This record gives sequence, structure tokens and C-alpha cells, in this order.
Amino acid sequence: MGSKERIQRGKEETKANILDAALEIVKEDGWQALSMRKIADKIEYTAPIIYEYFANKEGILLELTRVGNGLLLKQFKVAQATHHTPEEQLSAMWMAYWDFAFEHKELYKLMFGVDVMCCELKSSLPEAEAAEELLWDAIIMVMNDKNASEEIVCRKYYTFWSIIHGLISINLVRKGRNDEMNQHILKDAINGIIRTIND
Repeated sequence: MGSKERIQRGKEETKANILDAALEIVKEDGWQALSMRKIADKIEYTAPIIYEYFANKEGILLELTRVGNGLLLKQFKVAQATHHTPEEQLSAMWMAYWDFAFEHKELYKLMFGVDVMCCELKSSLPEAEAAEELLWDAIIMVMNDKNASEEIVCRKYYTFWSIIHGLISINLVRKGRNDEMNQHILKDAINGIIRTIND
């Protein structure tokens, strides 16, 4: 490996260490506790080194939002690939969305503004757009209408999202039901919306 490659790999490792430290701080103390100084202390770097990689805390939040959306997109693709009918794919993708929220609570909270101010630039991230587009395409497939109006597809998407995100948010703030009840509610909601998707 040449010196340029070593330098580049070193930079990527440092950036990953910064992001990992930020997530560790958040897991321990919450998003409100995150600061550039705490990150530097956590990984035993000087604050100026952190600023070489991220201009400010918002830059770290944006990168973590990008990472989260990339992970969610991967889970959507796996869910879609393991099912055959459009209805099964759409249902599996929303179940993957649910699973992601609880496997990556801190990232989910950041991405969707639960107990934390979400990143204002989230909508411009290609990973976020690609994840949303996969769901939109799945809805169109279930509708069996490639010429469906954007307004109708948007309405169906937000019907799914508002119910599932609402249920996730209730549980993230510890006011939900037990896991078994949550799964019943989630599946009832997804299946109910799929049944009425052509209305």
C-alpha cells in the first residue's frame, strides 16, 4: 500500500472514530450532551483535530444522519429482495423500518427528530431520498398503476409513515405497550393500509 493510500485510510479511520465517539456519548448521556469538546476528550484527540474533519457539531449530525439513512436503505433492500409479491415487499420494508428504529435508536431519533432536533439538511441526502423512493416505488407496485398521481402515492406514503413513526415515537419515549402488542398493532396497521391502498 502506498503512502497516499495509508494517509487516506488513516483519515477515514479518524473520521469513523469521531462518529463512533459521538454515538457513544449520545448512548450514555443523550443528544443534548454531545459537544465537540466531549468527542475530543472521548477519543483523546485535541479539539482542533476534530475540527479538521467537521466544521461544527451540525456537520457531525449531518454525517450521522447520512450514516443512518444508508443503513436504513440497506435494510429496505434486503427486505425487498427476500419477498416476492409487491404487498409482501412493502410490508417487509415497513417492518424493516420498525426494526431499524429500535436497533439504531439514537440514529433514528436524530434522523426523524424524536427528542432531538433533526438535521435540517436531511432531505438533501441521497441516502434519505433513495430510501424514500424505494417505499414510493413499492407503493406504486401495490397500486398496480405506474401512472398513479404523485399526490395519491404521497398520501399513501404519509399514511404509512405517520402511523408507523407515531407508534415508534410512542415506544421510544416509553409510553407504548409490550413487544407482542406492538407487533400486532404494527402488522394490523401495515396490512390495513395495504388492503385499502387502491381506494
